[in-house]
Amino acid sequence: MRVTRVATSATRTCAVCERTLLMGEHTMRFAPDASGYVDVCTLCQEVALEHGWLREGSPTTPTVPLDHRRRRKSWSSLLGSRRSEEAPVAAEPILRRLSEVELEVVEAADLFNGSAYRRTVAGIAKSLGPPQASIVPLSGVSGEMVITVAWEISWYQYRVTPESAQPVRLAERGHDVEELEGSFRAWNAQLADDGRLMPDIARV
Repeated sequence: MRVTRVATSATRTCAVCERTLLMGEHTMRFAPDASGYVDVCTLCQEVALEHGWLREGSPTTPTVPLDHRRRRKSWSSLLGSRRSEEAPVAAEPILRRLSEVELEVVEAADLFNGSAYRRTVAGIAKSLGPPQASIVPLSGVSGEMVITVAWEISWYQYRVTPESAQPVRLAERGHDVEELEGSFRAWNAQLADDGRLMPDIARV
């Protein structure tokens, strides 16, 4: 994940989830390192604090240890740190009878559910209602999966690369679902109230 900085005042994004911040939306400023402060949205502030980012106005000593830079977790850890705490999408007996493609779908959902993006879509769903969602393989031999979460007036698309240091990243976003290719509108997943992505697979 990159730390997003925007030189102009036209557009601001959250440095954690990279969501475009709305005009007038409340944010906090954090310093992930010595290079300066970045904006973090309300949904991601707890994640930033848990990983040692210094909130603007907080005392710099002795809160931050001298070896903070050496011990600070990687970007992939920031996005995926909660994965081990989450219940898996499917239990092992179910996994044993799934096809290879279905197993890739389940793995993509597990990675998404362990990322900070889960909080982002859960927050949007509180305002816009339940979205439609799909998890499909990207055409070609890249091994990437594409997660699409869409409402009537907004959609977000994430790329999932399991072997990458940053396994989940925001790829694209838009406002009209008709902008999406038909393959991405083959809705095969649901979003739970807590933001967990649940693929439509047989449970019995």
